[in-house]
Amino acid sequence: MSPRPKRLTPGEYAASFPGEPIDDPAAEAARQLVLNLISAIGGRSLREAGVATGVDRTTIAEVIAGRSWPDIATLARLEVGLGVGLWPPFSDSART
Repeated sequence: MSPRPKRLTPGEYAASFPGEPIDDPAAEAARQLVLNLISAIGGRSLREAGVATGVDRTTIAEVIAGRSWPDIATLARLEVGLGVGLWPPFSDSART
């Protein structure tokens, strides 16, 4: 069985992640999620967000920087801990 090919991280799709839209629908969803996460964290530190969500602050930092794809467990903990939905709504325009 061949090893799984390496997948780009969300941040590798755009030079100024998360500042510019991305053509790839999965990476664009991750970018929108990061923008929602930044907004939900607000003025809190990453350490405070980590305590509120049960997600390590370094994991939160990696997601925000686009260096990792958040898994479902991480997403759920962030949403519950921050009290806000982070996953972007479906948009038919995101299809490629």
